[in-house]
Amino acid sequence: MIVTLLFLAFIAMMLIGVPIGAALGLAGATAIALANGDSQWFGLLAVPQNFYAGLGKYPLLAIPMFVLVGSIFDRSGVALRLVNFAVAIVGRGPGMLPLVAIAVAMFLGGISGSGPACAAAVGGVMIAAMNRAGYPAAFSASVVGAAAATDILIPPSVAFIIYSVLVPGASVPALFAAGMVPGILAGLALIVPAVWLSRKHKMGALEASMPRPPFWASFREAVWGLAAPVLILGGMRAGWFTPTEAAVVAVFYGLFIGMVIYRTISVRDLFPILRESGELSAVILLVVSLAGIFAYSLSTLGVIDPLTNAIVNSGLGEYGILSLLILMLITVGMFLDGISIFLIFVPLLLPIAQFYHWDLVWFGVILTLKVALGQFTPPLAVNLMVSCRIANVRMEETVRWVVWMLASMFLVLVAVIAFPELALWLPRKLGY
Repeated sequence: MIVTLLFLAFIAMMLIGVPIGAALGLAGATAIALANGDSQWFGLLAVPQNFYAGLGKYPLLAIPMFVLVGSIFDRSGVALRLVNFAVAIVGRGPGMLPLVAIAVAMFLGGISGSGPACAAAVGGVMIAAMNRAGYPAAFSASVVGAAAATDILIPPSVAFIIYSVLVPGASVPALFAAGMVPGILAGLALIVPAVWLSRKHKMGALEASMPRPPFWASFREAVWGLAAPVLILGGMRAGWFTPTEAAVVAVFYGLFIGMVIYRTISVRDLFPILRESGELSAVILLVVSLAGIFAYSLSTLGVIDPLTNAIVNSGLGEYGILSLLILMLITVGMFLDGISIFLIFVPLLLPIAQFYHWDLVWFGVILTLKVALGQFTPPLAVNLMVSCRIANVRMEETVRWVVWMLASMFLVLVAVIAFPELALWLPRKLGY
């Protein structure tokens, strides 16, 4: 009865508009109090302990830093210079600007690891350029929102950091390496419908007449941005610094580019940058800490083991259960953001993965691919919200375009399920 009340209270608070973190914490605290009616203070002393335990983990230090990196690179003008360089490589023509938007978003994934930050950085440059070239605003918003979803797959990734905290058997370096190939495949999968739709509907008619940037001049401008993922990922691989330290290095490198090289960031700009990233980091970490209370209530109520037994004994078989889990997460992903999905469902799904001896790194990539799909699946699609706001269109207008990109990325998810080596080959090769 208490377990039922736990989930009903959580769902009811979500429906009346209570923020996700508060709903998790309040529902968890209520369940703890009801389950410990005979204890001192109704067992609520566990609430502050688990609030701190959910937050006091070393890998989480990387999250504020990578969020700050996203804000710095958003304002430094790196995205604009990368776009010019990409256009210089692929040239002008129908479908080329959407291709460039996806390629630049994938590249920025190696810097910030945050989908909304990438959608803001790329959208601020590409949506206006695509509109000038004759692409409909809704299509431009769809492309940018979908492209930014690759950021949580291509390392560094905030989602992988959260997963590694929840699953001790999956290290951050192994997850970063495992996400690389699926992330690139997801980007390539998005390029196909973006270019095909552009040419089929004769979008971007003005693009061919626009000037093509000179190759070497645009390369010189973009080289500092191009070096960022090499520094971050190469430094981690060489053992110079941990993922958390890499985030700090990326912050100082971004400030160096913005303040010294491009001179697009002044001392006056630092306060709004720090405030914006501080607010976003606080929201993420508050949800993480409050979810610790919810997870504790689940474990003390003994709901995880019976739920696991019911699922594995349902007669659906290994792949039937995996399909059911993916379908459930796709549905949930339409209403919850990725971090909340991880915090709520990973404690419930982990025993199932262990029962079937699924590789925990591979399972993390599967869940992150699902979260990436959710980032541009209406009605709650954080990346699409950002790109629609920039394009000044309603999210409903993007559905006819975004459904093709969802189908393409879903095929990548199916491929990684069918061929686990797509995710596991690189971490094994690198010795993780």
